Amino acid sequence: MGPFLRDNVVFREVYCWLGGSESNAGLCGGADGLLPAGFEWAAYFAAGFAIILILVNGALLGAAAFVWAERRLLARFQSRRGPNRWGPWGVLQPIADLLKLLIKEDIIPHAADRVAFTLVPIIMLMALLLSLAVLPFAKSAYLVNLNIGVLYIVAVSSITTIAIFMAGWSSANKYAMFGAMRGVAMLISYEIPLVLSLVGVVLIAGSMSLVSVVEAQTIPFIIVQPLGALIFMLGISAELNRTPFDILEAESEIIAGYHTEYSGIKFALIQAAEMAGVLAASGFLATLFLGGWSGPFLSGQLGALWFLAKLGFFVFLFIWIRATFPRLRIDQIMAFAWKFLLPLALINIAVTAVQVYFFGFYQAEVPGEITRGELLIMAAINIPLALVSIAAFGRVTREKIRVPAPRFEGLAPIPRTAEVD
Repeated sequence: MGPFLRDNVVFREVYCWLGGSESNAGLCGGADGLLPAGFEWAAYFAAGFAIILILVNGALLGAAAFVWAERRLLARFQSRRGPNRWGPWGVLQPIADLLKLLIKEDIIPHAADRVAFTLVPIIMLMALLLSLAVLPFAKSAYLVNLNIGVLYIVAVSSITTIAIFMAGWSSANKYAMFGAMRGVAMLISYEIPLVLSLVGVVLIAGSMSLVSVVEAQTIPFIIVQPLGALIFMLGISAELNRTPFDILEAESEIIAGYHTEYSGIKFALIQAAEMAGVLAASGFLATLFLGGWSGPFLSGQLGALWFLAKLGFFVFLFIWIRATFPRLRIDQIMAFAWKFLLPLALINIAVTAVQVYFFGFYQAEVPGEITRGELLIMAAINIPLALVSIAAFGRVTREKIRVPAPRFEGLAPIPRTAEVD
């Protein structure tokens, strides 16, 4: 068994239940499994396959649950009923939508690149599932604890940008191509402040491992890194094509954007990847800024419940933002990334680096270790700094993207050539 799998409690329990024997007594405690000796390879395969089933089905079922919850909450925000026909309170509406998409004809344009066109939904869903591999749902409940987990998330999430460009290019549709190119420009712009927002977390935790980041949060990093949390949430909203950054699929802009030509099950997979991406982003926000599975009590026993509660909090924020803010124009979206988020990210990095050097090395008893009291001092500095920075750069950005009122002074009147009865 690989060393990274020994820490996975799900893998270990399934493996020992099936293939426990004297040869792996150190791992399984000496209990015999259901399979006879010599079939440990089958237990290894079954345990790995069980984790894959949990990740894939959990992501897809979570996407369906999110669609239902978002529709119900948006209906409440907008004083309407929402889905209420299929199942009690409309809980079967996502299943009805899926069945409708499954029986729709799968159309591929005649001039399209069939291979690239077909690979797009697979790549988008693959990027989502790969990112879940490093997400710790509870203590020792993760697929792998990479020492570069934060870097891994950034690298895997960028695959979606390639898939969007593939969708527009392979569709042989100029509108889809325009939408994809504009979407790629937006995603690359927001990728920069999103990555920079994580530098402060890595500096304070002293590690890129998500498990180490959770263990380093003696107080939630959302208090210590308010600017980082805000920038990451706004940046990931743009990456997920959420309101007010959903210019990629704005029907009033370029039809439906990069997936104009997609239908049937391909369209369903693209939408499932986007919806489940909100859950994954909420999980990463909960892990990086709210302490992950840790809670005020019984973190070891109730870690999964604490994690789900924090994930639900961020999911609600995403839905609340969608119900509140209108869609931005493309020039406003780009100005917001380069003139607001990027300067704030650079300020956050500079201030955090000075604080980590002073508290973690200059006067630290153990080099690299930052105590709870020092984190509170950092929070007392960073919260006012965040408020001042947001107000200052918000004012500058608002002036830059404001559309000037039309001016009619100095225009000569149009001469009247004939009288109209």
